[in-house]
Amino acid sequence: MENRDDRMVWIDLEMTGLDISKEKIIEIATIVTDGELNIIAEGPNLAVSVEETLLEGMDEWNTRHHHRSGLVERVRNNSVTVEEAERQTMEFLRQHVNENKAPLCGNSVWNDRLFLQKEMPEIVEFLHYRMIDVSTVKELGRRWYPEVSRFNKKGAHLALDDIRESVQELAYFRKRIFISHQ
Repeated sequence: MENRDDRMVWIDLEMTGLDISKEKIIEIATIVTDGELNIIAEGPNLAVSVEETLLEGMDEWNTRHHHRSGLVERVRNNSVTVEEAERQTMEFLRQHVNENKAPLCGNSVWNDRLFLQKEMPEIVEFLHYRMIDVSTVKELGRRWYPEVSRFNKKGAHLALDDIRESVQELAYFRKRIFISHQ
């Protein structure tokens, strides 16, 4: 049986914007992988309800992408409270990872962690303090291994699609950059 202590928690959020002082989470998706990046389980993919004024006040980029993806419609018509989203995500995490063992993983995941700390602090407290940021690997690869082609992302800007892509992207770089020299 695989060691639960080696598992990795992949979370992606969609927000109304990037300003932590005024913007809110509107979607959360979670995946658990083993240390080899094999998906163990996909967690709840939840639209999170926010005040209508936040949706109406989004900047042009967020308005365009979140309307095009259907996320705004989901937030308005098929969403849960932030407390319920945290509860369901925590229930999933407890089923699949040990407390304080799994790092938070994703692209620019430091920003997701800020929003989680503010709105869903139980998740941050449950996870290990370390993070695995795929964006860092991508930036280092671009600088140190320019011959390695970029990973082509679809850019759906839906949390579950994006977090699946983050897992695939790290696997892509693992195969091309993190090569065993034995």
